Amino acid sequence: MSISSISRRNRIKTQLRTFIKDKLFLGNDPTPELIAIVSVYVVRGILNLARLAISFFLKDDLGLSPAEVSALTGVAVLPWVIKPLFGFLSDGFPVLGYRRRPYLIFSGFLGTTSWLALATVVDNAWAATLAILMSSASIAISDVIVDSQVVERAREESLANAGSLQSLSWGASALGGLITAYFSGWLLELFVPKTVFAITSIFPLVFSGVAWLIAEDQVPKRDRAEVFDNFKKQGKQLWQAFTQKRILLPTIFIFLWQSTPSSDSAIFFFMTNELGFEPEFLGRVRLVSSFASLAGVWIFQRFLKTIPFRQVLGWSTLISAVLGMSVLLLVTHANRALGIDDYWFSLGDNLILNVVGEIAFMPVLVLSARLCPPGIEATLFALLMSIFNLAGFFSHELGGLLTSLLGVTENNFDRLWLLVVLTNVSTLLPLPLINFLPATDPRNEQ
Repeated sequence: MSISSISRRNRIKTQLRTFIKDKLFLGNDPTPELIAIVSVYVVRGILNLARLAISFFLKDDLGLSPAEVSALTGVAVLPWVIKPLFGFLSDGFPVLGYRRRPYLIFSGFLGTTSWLALATVVDNAWAATLAILMSSASIAISDVIVDSQVVERAREESLANAGSLQSLSWGASALGGLITAYFSGWLLELFVPKTVFAITSIFPLVFSGVAWLIAEDQVPKRDRAEVFDNFKKQGKQLWQAFTQKRILLPTIFIFLWQSTPSSDSAIFFFMTNELGFEPEFLGRVRLVSSFASLAGVWIFQRFLKTIPFRQVLGWSTLISAVLGMSVLLLVTHANRALGIDDYWFSLGDNLILNVVGEIAFMPVLVLSARLCPPGIEATLFALLMSIFNLAGFFSHELGGLLTSLLGVTENNFDRLWLLVVLTNVSTLLPLPLINFLPATDPRNEQ
């Protein structure tokens, strides 16, 4: 082989490595550990394959009302609320000397077991709640492990690189959702929900498989005997960190912002029972939503990652509330008077709202990582995420309560317009406290 051929091949290899690092991994080195982290996030998105199946299973097979579905969906968030416990266990209680791998392996088997249960023995609301809780716990545990790895990396990077790492992680999750979005509806045209659950049960095993790529050293035996002391030390560090104003105030704002009531369950019933949308079309809507999420991540990464969190979150919240009112056109059928078909309106509306929603949430992730002090990254980040997920629990439960109070049922949508108005306006209520968020990078304020 000539010298020129070897030189050309080396140049191509260099260009390919540069492309993979800069474009696919957003400037991060594609190490085996990072590939494992990205894989977990991708599978987390892929598990949305069963989201529509769960909704139809609860609505049709178990006969639950919109308010009941909203309440059950809220309960499914609870494993995410106790993420600090998983963080404590991971950071302070090594299994066979390892803090990360065993928990990731366990999460995979737990997820597979829960989906198989839904596919076989679950036949009532209580059993469904338990199985969904197990599947949620599986993802929450794996999320704690990869979040800890991301935070450890992001803590040592510049603000721009930290934003890139968060964008990569959540972009991977959106990509996973994109891969299965359309199939989530298409499969329901071919199979019953239980068959979809059986198919979904395969994917959590990826968590167990990639666990071996996580780079970690075995904890010495002498350190394993200090578990209780580690718990006490971590608890003290966690309390000291969390009670600092620079961490507590942003947490309060984001909690209030995310705990406002949701109308998602009522809208789902309206689309299926009133408008007659089939699962295959709802899969298309989810496909559009996944594309929109990726677009939101890209827009944040490209244009907004260096803009103060306060500005991005404030403006995106205001814009989301205004655009969210567009759903009124659909629930009042005003879109038909404008000559816009229900199907096309739903696709376009979901596209716009998901882009803005992703832009609004990205600063929350970056800010949370930037707030975590060294030494308790996994635990504090898990605590912050659990508080935000607790807000999601309140959002679903308040949404279910409001749905019930307004008399919105599977057959009565007369006051759905009012539910949409109240849920959108409520997102603006925390804005007077926007100054709780840092004006600059919190790393520079320490």
